[in-house]
Amino acid sequence: MKPAKWKALIADDEPAARRGVRQLLAAFPEFVVAGECRNGAEVLAALDSSSPDVVFLDVQMPGIDGFEVIKRRTVERMPAVVFLTAFDQFAIKAFETEALDYLVKPVSEMRFAATINRLLKRLQSSERVREETILVTTSRGATVLHLSEIDWIEAAGNYSQLWVGRRSYFLRESLQLLEKRVEQNGFIRAHRRALVRLDGVRELTRTRAGASIAVLSSGVRVPISRRRSASFTAALRQQAVGHD
Repeated sequence: MKPAKWKALIADDEPAARRGVRQLLAAFPEFVVAGECRNGAEVLAALDSSSPDVVFLDVQMPGIDGFEVIKRRTVERMPAVVFLTAFDQFAIKAFETEALDYLVKPVSEMRFAATINRLLKRLQSSERVREETILVTTSRGATVLHLSEIDWIEAAGNYSQLWVGRRSYFLRESLQLLEKRVEQNGFIRAHRRALVRLDGVRELTRTRAGASIAVLSSGVRVPISRRRSASFTAALRQQAVGHD
């Protein structure tokens, strides 16, 4: 039997629900249950005392609910989060908090196993980088974008406009805040109002006036400000070396 490597915290105000998660987790010896919580206040305390690697978090709990737990703790300081709830209407809000998954009770063994497989991949990564996806809303509903498919991002007031080829999506998050989320995934500032994914740059060129232009694989040309030209070029070279 594999020794337990990861700690799980189970948070639900219903004893039967907590017991159900324990039973499902029993099939995965890599995990040990570090504690159980009945409300948000207990979760906040356990996050400090137990330092779990994942929390199975109910949305609706007495006093402080699951979303308020994340708000108080902040997304950056949370372990991996798997929401467990009897309601499906909170899914979009859940993924906006960068949750790993959203499970609607009752959860089947197959569905739970799929979540655990995703969880293990994240935990086993050396830097525990958060899931490289962004949830955006469209006229047809919610769409999950992988950062590797986003070519560049530009500021649009209080929103950010994410470009995938010639198609764009709006995210209600400022470019400054979004930069902190995507910079570890190869995005860099081209100018004050634009971020570019280095992997998507086909070439660097210059205008007759000497201004630098990043030509993307999609054919889009993004200007690079003079103050960022040197750092952009250096980052692009380092990226090329890393791929050799």
